[in-house]
Amino acid sequence: MTPPAASRLRVVRAGALTTVQDAGRPGWAHLGVGRAGFLDAPAARLANRLVGNPPDAAVLETTLTGCAVSPDRPVVAVVGGAGCRVTVDGRPVAWGAPVRVPAGAVLDAGPAVSGLRGYLAFAGALEPEAVLGSRSADLLSGLGPAPLRDGDELPLGDPAPGGPPPAGPVPWPGAPAELVLPAHPGPRHDWFTEAALRTLHTAAYRVSPHSNRIGLRTEGPALERSRTGELPSEGMVLGAVQVPPDGRPVVFLNDHPTTGGYPVVGIVAGRAIAAAAQAVPGTRLRFVRA
Repeated sequence: MTPPAASRLRVVRAGALTTVQDAGRPGWAHLGVGRAGFLDAPAARLANRLVGNPPDAAVLETTLTGCAVSPDRPVVAVVGGAGCRVTVDGRPVAWGAPVRVPAGAVLDAGPAVSGLRGYLAFAGALEPEAVLGSRSADLLSGLGPAPLRDGDELPLGDPAPGGPPPAGPVPWPGAPAELVLPAHPGPRHDWFTEAALRTLHTAAYRVSPHSNRIGLRTEGPALERSRTGELPSEGMVLGAVQVPPDGRPVVFLNDHPTTGGYPVVGIVAGRAIAAAAQAVPGTRLRFVRA
């Protein structure tokens, strides 16, 4: 007997940038492969929990404009992360809570009204082909599924027996009005003047609109070097605060390169990355000593 075809999720509206993400592929940096994965991991894991998935199952991560999808079987879904209007076939439904989407209906997560990145989780999870143990899209290396386009289809797994666990209202963290990034001294902090180090921890920066999944770029005062030479490439980690020639710090996010040649003045604590993922362009930003 021929097995039934796998369930599919069709992309009706891809939005500005929608990717498949799970917990990523840490542990491959020695081969030049970055980690990728959810930028706002607490939001993605909460969305998964609400639909009965393992916490690190694959979800959709949207950017600013949301997306719309249609399953070919009934499915329970949650839209969380960045706040937005959610509809099923044009009818308003709850944001941040499980909703039932009939087969063929369109689940639409609208543009963000607070925050930047939304997470759409589906009971049974998304199951595109895994690469090095992860289904995450890596925008820098091109590993994993490509960013979604209208008309794409994604395999949808079978939900856990018994359906999602009962869930009442749950607290979702809000987008930061001010982004405060605790930073440890970086391995090349001595490449900067004392005045530059004071500036880093006292000046007000803003999140640049040129930020992406690779790095959060900043607008604000430039940091002056005390050394004029160049570094050979060295290893980079999540949260590294690299300073390019224009002197304005860049905080490396999940799709960052595994090596780099600009000096790293600090390392942002991992617990702050989720807030950085939701900081919209123009958000006031401060670096504080971790």
